Amino acid sequence: MSLPTYPGYKDSGVDWLGTVPEHWDSKRLKFLFDLVKREIREEDRIVTCFRDGAVTLRDNRRTDGFTNAVKEIGYQGIRVGDLVIHAMDAFAGAIGVSDSDGKSTPVYSVCTPVSPSVSSNYYARLLRNMAVAGFVSSLAKGIRERSTDFRWADAGEIFLPVPSETEQRKIVSFLDHETARIDALIEEQQRLIELLKEKRQAVISNAVTKGLDPTVPLKDSGVEWLGEVPVHWKVSKLGHYAQILTGFPFPSASFSHDESDVRLLRGANIGVGSLKWIDTVYWNLGEGDSLSSYLMGEGQIVLGMDRPWISEGMRIARVTEEDMPCLLLQRVAAITPSAELDDEYLFCLLASELFKAYVEPDLTGVSVPHISPEQIMSFQISVPEIDEQRRISSFIRKQLDQISALFEQASESVELLQERRSALISAAVTGKIDVRGWQPLASALSPELVQEAV
Repeated sequence: MSLPTYPGYKDSGVDWLGTVPEHWDSKRLKFLFDLVKREIREEDRIVTCFRDGAVTLRDNRRTDGFTNAVKEIGYQGIRVGDLVIHAMDAFAGAIGVSDSDGKSTPVYSVCTPVSPSVSSNYYARLLRNMAVAGFVSSLAKGIRERSTDFRWADAGEIFLPVPSETEQRKIVSFLDHETARIDALIEEQQRLIELLKEKRQAVISNAVTKGLDPTVPLKDSGVEWLGEVPVHWKVSKLGHYAQILTGFPFPSASFSHDESDVRLLRGANIGVGSLKWIDTVYWNLGEGDSLSSYLMGEGQIVLGMDRPWISEGMRIARVTEEDMPCLLLQRVAAITPSAELDDEYLFCLLASELFKAYVEPDLTGVSVPHISPEQIMSFQISVPEIDEQRRISSFIRKQLDQISALFEQASESVELLQERRSALISAAVTGKIDVRGWQPLASALSPELVQEAV
């Protein structure tokens, strides 16, 4: 079903809001909510306001990854139903209604409605929508990168729409119901994405350890994480079949930003499967310069040695024609196989879970895990004859192309659903659609509903 718009609209007088239903009022936030400062109790546990809008006990989410204060100076009490605004992370959506009693740092603005006619859940939705739309960032006063300082002194002065109490609660019910349906669809697609990631790794790992013929007898490789391999395959260190070049320590003081110079291939440019030229820096390479030996060639395999494995996979890529010319910077390794090792087969080996299983226990470094050239060259690989390597590489490439198409389709679905979710919330909280006649059982959320509404 399509949701109607209101019969009449008026100018809200607020630039970011535009028009609102003609019977809606507007007030500053400080006239809708009171800022409260409660004493903390002995039994209070830490409440955290997360960027997804959840305000809950910290240990409901996780217990690690947080910085604990030695002294809880200025901590304040939070109660179920409070509207909470994270002053430093509001720009990213850290605004919501607490589902728990507890305590928080003074960086939170803890608010209670001035009357029962003001819905904390409605205004949490509205303020989060403003935040993710960039309104909070436009008021930025902070100096930390990717953050702002959104204190009550600023938040309280913002003019906000005031629908009737009944409409506020109807909007909240509508959004709770419909966003839950969208979230369920998003979760389905995200599960598919995870399954495709697992399938991708299974295809690679199985092909490079067992080959393509399931009838071939196997032998113990003698390597725990490699397992059994076909009896006619060799098992040897990568260093016997490849050479490695690590990048030059080009001094950052001499980096160029002139796009006519040669790009520097840094660790930050190596993604999972491809190079990403973001935040690019350059080097003025003169003719006959000795640093020309660090120029990369098309098809060259490059590996990021700092934090080599991320959640998406191994940070390894091939240099393409579009990436050239580029110079290899330190903390990046370029690996060149010998004639006995197919380069695409090697790429599959290094992009596999096998390589992760090898490097993960020995990653060095405290804040930034690092793998050394010696560790890379000591990687034990399974080596069939070159023709079989090429058949395996071709098989893997065809399988991965199919998986990649499904992965891209699922990723696009997630992105579209998230966009529709945001559009629906924005339309509802700002009165661009009229949900007063909406009933849960009659609702049939569709792309057309969102598109027509906004």
